[in-house]
Amino acid sequence: MGGGHAGSEAAYISSKMGGKTLLITMNLQNIAQMSCNPAMGGVAKGQIIREIDALGGRSGVVSDLSAVQFKMLNRSKGPAMWSPRAQSDRMLFSAIWRKELEKQTKLDFCQAMVNDLLFENNKISGVVTSIGTKFYSKTVILTNGTFLNGLIHIGEKNYGGGRTGEQASFGITKSLNRMGFSSGRMKTGTPPRVDGRSLDFNSMEIQPGDIKPEKFSFSDETKPLKKQLDCYLTHTNKIAHDILKSGFDRSPMFNGSIKSIGPRYCPSIEDKINRFADKERHQIFVEPEGWCSIEYYINGFSTSLPEDIQEKAIKKIKGFKNAKIIRPGYAVEYDYFPPTQLKKSMETKIIPGLFFAGQINGTTGYEEAAAQGLMAGINANLFVNSREPFVLTRSDAYIGVLIDDLITKGTEEPYRMFTSRAEFRTLLRQDNADLRLSETAYSLGIIEPKRIQKLISKKESIHKLISFYNKTSIAPKEVNSILEAKGSAKLKQPQKIFKLYSRPNICFQDLLKVSKISAFIVSERPEEEAISQAEIQIKYSGYIDKEIKNVEKINRLENLKIPDGFDFMSMKSLSSEAKEKLVQISPTTLAQASRISGVSPSDISSILVKIGR
Repeated sequence: MGGGHAGSEAAYISSKMGGKTLLITMNLQNIAQMSCNPAMGGVAKGQIIREIDALGGRSGVVSDLSAVQFKMLNRSKGPAMWSPRAQSDRMLFSAIWRKELEKQTKLDFCQAMVNDLLFENNKISGVVTSIGTKFYSKTVILTNGTFLNGLIHIGEKNYGGGRTGEQASFGITKSLNRMGFSSGRMKTGTPPRVDGRSLDFNSMEIQPGDIKPEKFSFSDETKPLKKQLDCYLTHTNKIAHDILKSGFDRSPMFNGSIKSIGPRYCPSIEDKINRFADKERHQIFVEPEGWCSIEYYINGFSTSLPEDIQEKAIKKIKGFKNAKIIRPGYAVEYDYFPPTQLKKSMETKIIPGLFFAGQINGTTGYEEAAAQGLMAGINANLFVNSREPFVLTRSDAYIGVLIDDLITKGTEEPYRMFTSRAEFRTLLRQDNADLRLSETAYSLGIIEPKRIQKLISKKESIHKLISFYNKTSIAPKEVNSILEAKGSAKLKQPQKIFKLYSRPNICFQDLLKVSKISAFIVSERPEEEAISQAEIQIKYSGYIDKEIKNVEKINRLENLKIPDGFDFMSMKSLSSEAKEKLVQISPTTLAQASRISGVSPSDISSILVKIGR
């Protein structure tokens, strides 16, 4: 229910796995709509898109086919921090997603508003539309986005809506509350869109895409971009800030109209100038909405201030003197359900067969929503077929970190993924998502044999490269001139290529000048992906080995199961807070219990003793 990023991934993967699926959404013209920024990926989010692709989802392919620019962020840092990001053609993105869904023969569509849920014997049994039509189903996945009792704010004005121009959804929250679910309110916002013909791009700093762009999908279905659109960078200033401040008394952020919490890591412009009063300027990224669109997205200027204040302030920004606002910025408040009410499979604890995915769980961002939709779609299919749920751990994927954080810690503000949230990020790189996840996806029936054959070939190629580097030595005379040119210490005796390769300032292109290495490459003809993967594995082998050992330690706790119905309340050695949190979350393993806020190491020791370990 809901045709956003979570709903699209859920419907796609469910039907692809053979499940008879119905996608119900209020407007079929807005499937996979990019409600906010026209981009996919970014820091940690790019890793998620690569993981979705590796697991058979479609967001990576759609992003590649609709991209207008591609960048690999954080190249100056280690590969664990590299994050792919694509600027998208907003309308093309939605159109391609619609086509991808329509290709699925097991998938049906219905344009309707659902305002009630059907239950039978405390299980989900279907949904009811606003005109009383009933659809019966063994599972229901709610992917409502910002539409549940949505309320849009622009200055002192507010009206019901899930996003501008679209009505809110009513009834679902009340239906779930009746069944015992707790709910809350969250807030998000979006900046104004501006007519690009009214902007002076010559006075802004050009932000081009990568000279040699990559892509998201590991499949052969897409190709890297051959031409790209530029983005631009400018800044706010003190004059613009003063104008914005003049509207604070009419701002729903400050006059009490908005009582819910917004995203900490994507604050509105009024929140930024209020919280960071010492800063005289803030970055503004000017991003194209598509190949043929005049609209530009003003990234960094999210606001719910009155429209006249938005217009006056934006015209004081460099390059915006004659700016014409096409759509004003606004904030939207909506209902969400604390995700501690979910199992690891995204199924609710209270109602069997009912799954939540996306902003209904308190997350923010297309990528986080799509990942949840994918996992909910897979597990709804497995549920119907009485198979064990598919669960990713924190050491398997960023998606595993995302879901574990939500169900174990919950969230009281819109949750956004960062690389810092993943303790095993050296293993969970964007470049190896297929190596980590695709074979599992194949076993679930959601990756085609030809993709697995390609993966096996890639693995063999990586192994051959690393084996060659491990076994082959280079004499000083073969490499010293190269080392000297790179400012690296010369060899005094022969050394294995592997050891030489691990020097931070020596890369593949340098060693390719050595005849025996170039001869091997010519004979084996490995793909660029395999060469890059082998280089990363060699250069960071020490860090990777250390992290693998840490994962093994954690997995020992993950393998210690807490019995169903375990009585935490009877344990006198546990603190009152620990008892409360443990009963609320109902962790299934000792590792999950150890991650719950308020549960101490001594509490874990007590539980270990209690279960006889």
